[in-house]
Order: sequence, then structure tokens, then C-alpha cells
Amino acid sequence: MTEVSPTFVHETVLLEETIDAIAPRSGGLYCDATLGGGGHSEAILERSAPDGRLIGVDRDPAALAAAKERLAAHGDRVTFVHGAFGDLPKLLAEIGVERVDGLIADVGVSSPQIDDPTRGFSFRESGPLDMRMDPTKGPTALDLIDEQDAESLANIIYQYGEERRSRPIARMILKMRDEGELETTDDLRRAVVRVMGPKRGRIDPATRTFQALRIAVNDELGQLEGLVGFAKDVLNDDGVVALISFHSLEDRIVKWAFREDEALKPLTKKPVQATEEEKARNPRARTAKLRAARRLPREAS
Repeated sequence: MTEVSPTFVHETVLLEETIDAIAPRSGGLYCDATLGGGGHSEAILERSAPDGRLIGVDRDPAALAAAKERLAAHGDRVTFVHGAFGDLPKLLAEIGVERVDGLIADVGVSSPQIDDPTRGFSFRESGPLDMRMDPTKGPTALDLIDEQDAESLANIIYQYGEERRSRPIARMILKMRDEGELETTDDLRRAVVRVMGPKRGRIDPATRTFQALRIAVNDELGQLEGLVGFAKDVLNDDGVVALISFHSLEDRIVKWAFREDEALKPLTKKPVQATEEEKARNPRARTAKLRAARRLPREAS
């Protein structure tokens, strides 16, 4: 497969398992709702040659640029769309598409976003408190913090980060903000460590708080709920939706949506997870879970 630009290098997770689930074929129309570096999309285009088509959606302009470079050889078989997958029906309508034969999404933050300190997703290097997947619009993490009182901020950290000490962490974050000490990712981590103490195990004490703010800034769970809710509407009969999630909050949404929607038939009882070989090669795959469901014929559903 083609090498992607070094500005957006991303190891594709559960590649073969995802492509096998949607089974691309020549003449089909598919949508990658989280285009990223283009790894899944490239495999779809290769499997659906010579005339299968792909719609690639991403809200990160950097991801779109990298994918355009990677997929250039496929010419007009690819349509690129800047937008969030929670708006997918609207985005498809704008390009004259009602339904597709397969839909995939790899939800959550990508490695290139985490690794770029200017995006503010990680505490590994100091950067601005941004965390927006689409840096062209919407409030930053610092803007979000500025809008909260202690109770509402604690609720965000508890609900989206499952952090038990959310209340003292929220109070410390707001205290540092009020004292003019909260501007960077380093500052945010420092606020959490003042409450939690230094790192003792494999997981940094600030991990859950960073996750919570990122989810809130990007409305990640709301976007996912929208996607699973309208998947049946944008799929052709017998089309497949395949979704990769990375933590329990996401997987729970997908699991129950597939179980409760009578128009969708889950393809596996349990989520598909990465092999030990893939986990060793790509640590990000350790928590990845793939669930897929088939759109039942409309007259039957």
C-alpha cells in the first residue's frame, strides 16, 4: 500500500477484520466516515477495484490532506468531504448520495493528533489547551473550562473520564485558572497531579481527565450516537456498518444500538479484537473493539 505523508502517519487498526466485515465489491459505494490517514479507505478501494467508489469524511483538515495524497492514484473513485460523521446524512445529501453499500468509522482520536503537541490532545509535550479535532471551528478545551463551574466540570470529568476524584480535580483546575496558571497541557496535567499525586502505575494520573475534556470538546459520544442512530437510513439493503471503538463508553453505545435496532442484524455476539501480533506491533490496537451489523431488507424490517 502507498505510504502516507509523514505529517499524518497513522497505523490502521483492525484493517483486515474491518474490510472483511463490509466485503467491498466492484461497483459498490462505500463511506469511510473517519478517513484519517486513509488506511481503511485504501483497502476498500483496492478490494472494490476497478470501479468501486468511496466517500471519505473527516473533520480534521490535516487528515483530509494526507488522505488525498495517499489515495491520489485512485482518481475520481474517491470523493473527499470535510465534516463530522454525526452530520453524515446531510454531508451525503450535499454530494447527491442517499445510501451506501458499506459504512465504517474508527472513532476517537488518532495517533497523529495525539503526537502533534500543537493540537493539545496529550500531556507528553507542552501545547495549547485546544483538543479540537476540527481546529477550524468550535470552542477549545480552555474555552470549555472557562464556561464551567466546579460542579459542571466535575460532571464532565466523571461522566466522560470515569474519574472517581473528579470533584477535587475540577476545583483544582478552576483554582489554577482563576490564578492565571492554566494555559497549556502541562498546566492541566499539573492541576491533576496536585490532586492525584505522581504517576505510580502504567497509566498517567491525568489520562482520564484529558480523555474527558477531549470527548466533551468534540461531542464524541453525541456524534457516535447520531451515527449508530441513522446508520440504517444511509445503508442500502444488506449493506454493513462496521465501527471501531476504543473505550467502554463508545463500545456500550454501539453494542446497544446494534442490539435494539430491528433494522440491523449484528454480525458477531462479541466485539472483534486485535490479534496478539497486532497488539505487539501497534499498542493503540490493545483496546480496539470492532462491531458490525447488516442492514436488513426494508420490506422485512
